[in-house]
Amino acid sequence: MTVRPDTGKRPVSALVALAVAAFCYVSVETVPVGLLSVMSSDLGVPSSRIGLLVTGYGAAVAVVSLPLARVVAWAPRRPLLLGLLALLTVATAASALSPGYGLLFAARLVTALGQAVFWAVVAPVAAGMFPVRVRGRVTAVVFTGGSLGPMLGVPAGTWLGQQAGWRVTFLALAGLGLLAFLVLAVAMPATLAYREHAGRGTSPDARRYVLVLATTALSVAGFFAVFTYTSAFVTAVAGMPAVLLGPLLVARGLADFGGIPVGGFLADWNQRLAVLLPAVLLTVTLIGMFALGTSPVAAGTTLVLTGLAMGALTPALQNRVMEFAPGSTDMASAGNSVAYDVGIALGSSLGSLALTHARPRSTALVGAVLAACAVLTALRPPEPHRPRTGLAEDDVQG
Repeated sequence: MTVRPDTGKRPVSALVALAVAAFCYVSVETVPVGLLSVMSSDLGVPSSRIGLLVTGYGAAVAVVSLPLARVVAWAPRRPLLLGLLALLTVATAASALSPGYGLLFAARLVTALGQAVFWAVVAPVAAGMFPVRVRGRVTAVVFTGGSLGPMLGVPAGTWLGQQAGWRVTFLALAGLGLLAFLVLAVAMPATLAYREHAGRGTSPDARRYVLVLATTALSVAGFFAVFTYTSAFVTAVAGMPAVLLGPLLVARGLADFGGIPVGGFLADWNQRLAVLLPAVLLTVTLIGMFALGTSPVAAGTTLVLTGLAMGALTPALQNRVMEFAPGSTDMASAGNSVAYDVGIALGSSLGSLALTHARPRSTALVGAVLAACAVLTALRPPEPHRPRTGLAEDDVQG
């Protein structure tokens, strides 16, 4: 993805290192999903306790994101990020070398603390190395790294763990984290040239910021109301064989991956439409899944399109957060991260209720209603033109 021809190699290399770090964090968080039986056998604990390694990790990130973002608010960004990547490397290596479940759980909690801070600061830091006119594309690069975690990191980590043991998978991720640390140490500028536009909201507006958080929570909830129960929908509603579930999820992941740069480019062109178009696509797709889900072709197509919609929404919403942040963008980004986790919990819970008390097909209807609510929160009148605060003249004109 081209960010800017005249930016220079060092910030671009630093941006790639941040994307690799995002990949490592997401992979470390989710890779036990593919290694349940391997880790269970090696550690001598039930698979359910291995599952808690993922649940506990995610819960820790959600709970501590805002408090830790406040704690590190005044920390210089270069040493902070280098410290986070060093922590990622050491804690992941400690996970690999843990002799028992207890120490493994503790090491993962330490990694989760680092991830909570990382997601709060990485988008503002990445944006601060480049002009505001390419901010959407810059944040898309970082989120592309994160999206590759479930799509590439988990399958590759699962294969490696099955061949050589789960500890080798964690050591490999630690090694990749170390590589990202070394590149960032060399390439990240000591002073972020465009920090002013990235450190504070460029058009601060507390009301619109809250609406962005609501849009995040509702759209994510709409997606997860269905995605969490994809297996039930594909087999029970569409009547497809379970063997097709894996390829469908891969196709959905690829669509998500492809949607991220689309959302980044749209955000640099028109921020409002960059949020509205994917949110509308998600709503229409979920309505189509409910109405036509008994057709295998329609079910597969709509499932893939939900990935495209969510991929495009991710950088668009983050860009909107940095536009309307009423204070620091670090705290605002942490708030958006919490809203995302709230959306996952809300969507999964409502989808579970629909699955339990109605039919698997109803999960799509619940998702469509939630996504439609997200569209309504995003449908606000265009804000009057205001010059961006703290920007160079060429950035305003660009």
